[in-house]
Amino acid sequence: MIQFNLLPDVKLEYIKTRRTKRMVILASIIASAISVAVFIIMFTYVNVVQQRHLSNLDNDIQSNIAALEAIPDIDKVLTIQSQLGSLTMLHEAKPASDRILPYLGQVTPAQASVGQVSVDFEDSSMIITGGANTLATVNKFVDTLKFTEFNDKDEPQETANAFSEVVLSSFGVGDDGASYQISLKFDPMIFDNTKDIELIVPNIVSTRSETERPADLFQEVDPEIELNEVNP
Repeated sequence: MIQFNLLPDVKLEYIKTRRTKRMVILASIIASAISVAVFIIMFTYVNVVQQRHLSNLDNDIQSNIAALEAIPDIDKVLTIQSQLGSLTMLHEAKPASDRILPYLGQVTPAQASVGQVSVDFEDSSMIITGGANTLATVNKFVDTLKFTEFNDKDEPQETANAFSEVVLSSFGVGDDGASYQISLKFDPMIFDNTKDIELIVPNIVSTRSETERPADLFQEVDPEIELNEVNP
């Protein structure tokens, strides 16, 4: 069987173009329908589903608030919890008084002992009373305090004097040695709970931290030695 194509080339191109046009229109209609469907779904979700979810959350919040308000003494419980939250800040604000013994062990000469220590953290002052083998040891103790420095271990290059206004306010000499009373001011930072402080003690005399246990630092002062006031 023999077939003859009697349509001219222009007619064939026209038919192909119309077919392509129909396909493009159909694809556009399908894409538009999908877009409209997606828009309807999102609109429904935002304005219906989410609104209902938010409304449910509001109801849950209100019911939980009502349940909390029904608890007896809830205000007192919340006040205690608030105070517990401030314990860390209060702990950091208080002075680190437990550093007193290690500090004294570092600066007290091996031939000296401490009988009593009075510390005033508000005034940053301290009074040390004790005894030593000789008055020369007491003087070296005073000099050690004067020249002791400290630094923060986080900033070791920055140093400052740990003690100031160091004064041998009274002393006494007896058969068993000497007694003394030293008054001084200290830098509040050495008792700062938030700082890791290190004392830098001058090598004037061997201290108890180098020769003995800190527990041997405190000894009873000989009551027979009479202290004499030192005139400035």
